Amino acid sequence: MHKRLILAAGLLCTAPLVAADDPSPTVSEARLRADIAQLVSFGTRHTLSVQDDPKRGIGAARGWGAAEFRKTSKACGGCLTIVLPERMVQGARVPNPTKLVDVVAIQTGTERPNEVVIVQGHIDSRVTDVMNFTSDAPGANDDGSGTALVLEAARVLSKHKYPVTIVYALLSGEEQGLLGGQLLADYAAEHGWQVKAVLNNDIVGNSCGSDGFCDPEHVRVFSEGPRADLDDKARAAQRRDGGENDSPSRNLSRYAATLDNDAFAVRQIWRADRMGRGGDHLPYLEKGYPAIRFSVSVENYDHQHQDLRTENGTVYGDTIEFVDFPYLAKVTALNVRMLDRLARTPMPPVPTAEAAVQTFTTVKWAEVPGAANYSIWQRRTDEANWPAEPVIGKIVATSAKLDGVRGDDWVFGVSACSADGLCSPVASAVPGGGFEPLAQQRGDKQ
Repeated sequence: MHKRLILAAGLLCTAPLVAADDPSPTVSEARLRADIAQLVSFGTRHTLSVQDDPKRGIGAARGWGAAEFRKTSKACGGCLTIVLPERMVQGARVPNPTKLVDVVAIQTGTERPNEVVIVQGHIDSRVTDVMNFTSDAPGANDDGSGTALVLEAARVLSKHKYPVTIVYALLSGEEQGLLGGQLLADYAAEHGWQVKAVLNNDIVGNSCGSDGFCDPEHVRVFSEGPRADLDDKARAAQRRDGGENDSPSRNLSRYAATLDNDAFAVRQIWRADRMGRGGDHLPYLEKGYPAIRFSVSVENYDHQHQDLRTENGTVYGDTIEFVDFPYLAKVTALNVRMLDRLARTPMPPVPTAEAAVQTFTTVKWAEVPGAANYSIWQRRTDEANWPAEPVIGKIVATSAKLDGVRGDDWVFGVSACSADGLCSPVASAVPGGGFEPLAQQRGDKQ
């Protein structure tokens, strides 16, 4: 189809894409193994376990995690700020008031420090009975794997400087009701962070299921469809104009899939989490922050939430011998690659598309801090992913007219690109397609 492009402002930018150095090859399988061995050595990391024993329980594990972040910070000249958000919690799975603490390292951005990318895993563990805080709960895969991934990401990425802030978080209380994720989501809101993305890593260290099926070549990425912070007005607009498959989290998932490779690929799962279950990214979604979950391609239920035992020849328990460390290293490398890109690129725009009762489409957006130019994307409404190339590449403009393009048949999007040629995830030009919480997009007062 022939199209004539009319730019409302600016010129076409023809500078070639410049790929940034990829830090992901420096991920160490040996360090991941050592970290999980140390986590397992604490016996149990149950949220209700002892907090003042230096060798056993959740307190010892959190203290070790903070110490590892401090070592990493020392190696990069003090580039990490360690904070320990905490609150007293009580509820259905916390019968007595208990101190909940997250262990967080902040690598402050050099240009846009309030723009934040978060990578996280939960440090707590459990056995069959979620209230059993005394039995050994090694939690090697759930979620020692995610915890080790976060620590390794901090070691690798802290060697570089980024315009955007990266937050590395070890969360407590996931097994008791996503409490640590809620704590950090609240902390982000209280500190006014502009959250670009949350990468939640939970159960990312095995490649074979309890039925013997193995898949070491994929990792699942879960993303919500209609965003959790939709109000009635936005929901009605989505029903009318589309957007149920174009939440910011869904576009984060699509972005992750562009960073994989032939040897290890993202399998997108288009639901917020596994059926009937949840993870620490969900509290962020409730606040309107883009968040996705990385999890293994196939789960092994014999080695997840199980008392340590052997029955009828089957070994149960989440122990280190069932962790696939080469697989975990690949998931870690993918996270590092994605964090590196997100920390180099501008925030995605908040675009709109005007196409009603006309033979052309106009796409508009506001300028984005740190953006040198923009790309416009177009896909059929029944297509799963954005095409490999934008329909309009690298323009210095804040709007564009697509002559002869009848908007009813298409979904449009815009990505913001940095001066070195790296582009943000695509933000869809549909109701709710912007990456900021809807309340912020409306300009609601806090």
